[in-house]
Amino acid sequence: MSTPPAAGGPSNKNTNAFFLQAGIAFGVALLTMVCAVVYVPVDPWIRAFLALGTLFLVTSSFTLAKCVRDAQENSYVVARLDQARVDRILAEHDPFRAVG
Repeated sequence: MSTPPAAGGPSNKNTNAFFLQAGIAFGVALLTMVCAVVYVPVDPWIRAFLALGTLFLVTSSFTLAKCVRDAQENSYVVARLDQARVDRILAEHDPFRAVG
């Protein structure tokens, strides 16, 4: 089980239903495109071009999703580091200490 995010942090926990819906939508879209490429009445070289385009679209979609996820995780880590620095400064601050 994962730990909950810190107070004020983003909550990026998806429900199982959302994950299932996204997986089914991707599967249906890919299956539809594959069937269209297989059954389209065109020359084999056009069919191969469409198949390569579909493959490229699928792989670039996964790459884009990974980049977006990594950017979100990096911004969350930076925000947590900044918050830790502020907490440390506040913990070390003594308002009654003489200056100079």
